[in-house]
Amino acid sequence: MFGFLKKSAPDQPAPEKTSWLGRLKSGLARTGSQLADLFGRGGRIDDDLYEELETILITADVGMDATRFLLAELRHQVKLQHLTEAGQLKEALAHSLLKLLAPLARPLETAAHQPFVIMLAGVNGAGKTTSIGKLARYFQGQGKTVLLAAGDTFRAAAREQLMEWGARNNVTVISQQGGDPAAVIYDAVQAAVARKIDVVLADTAGRLTTQAHLMEEIKKVKRVIAKALPATPTSPAAPHEVLLVLDANTGQNALSQVKAFGDALGVTGLILTKLDGTAKGGVIAAIAKAHPIPVRFIGVGEGLDDLRPFVAEDFVGALLGSDE
Repeated sequence: MFGFLKKSAPDQPAPEKTSWLGRLKSGLARTGSQLADLFGRGGRIDDDLYEELETILITADVGMDATRFLLAELRHQVKLQHLTEAGQLKEALAHSLLKLLAPLARPLETAAHQPFVIMLAGVNGAGKTTSIGKLARYFQGQGKTVLLAAGDTFRAAAREQLMEWGARNNVTVISQQGGDPAAVIYDAVQAAVARKIDVVLADTAGRLTTQAHLMEEIKKVKRVIAKALPATPTSPAAPHEVLLVLDANTGQNALSQVKAFGDALGVTGLILTKLDGTAKGGVIAAIAKAHPIPVRFIGVGEGLDDLRPFVAEDFVGALLGSDE
């Protein structure tokens, strides 16, 4: 089962990869168990089965547009392959999901610019600061030097949390007590240029998308970053990546966040956090249909290594219970 999901040359050593896939499967168990029950109880493919599958997908935060797409794809495959039994839909759904999600699986490449400046944004509580700590660890694992910019100057706790992540990763953190967040990030970019740092991770304060003045402020932060590292004939202005951090538990609200931050900042990539057992997981399909922005990373836990690049085959296999 799911032989087409297997990759001939895994990026991680087998024990570590199995552990990661196990955590991902556990994180998606809420939806995966419902699908397993549906496909595992046998019976013929009929309108009742499609209707029940539709209900599962919608309640899993897949959304109406993506659900309609998946069901249309399934009906096409059933007709094309002459499928008759409920159990046969599992493989067909895997193919349909992979078709939808594969375009989002584009790894982040940082080698083109030095320093490569990544600006992180998101609503309050999405997990930005924690994600920065994990990203620092990830890039260090690639042999890159990293510098952190504590641009969330409104919350002392955010600055302290980032300092703690910096200490755990042995990474320099540029910060101030209070002050202008754009100025802090400007100083961090300048420091990175002087020290020939590979990657700058710039934190920003969480903000509600409905608060226009806060959205204008974060636009200013981006403009100041561009002044700190302007465009050249061979390189665009910084930031080179704008990552929006989304809490997987927010469901369809994630779509409005993608649109609002995308309109304000030109978001180039997403991080989906907290796929730890409480999230339903389907929002990634809704994003793929409505706003197909690359999902650079997904997170399944609180550990330093619990944030990994999004691999569509791994996600689909974990959701539908493929053999590891």
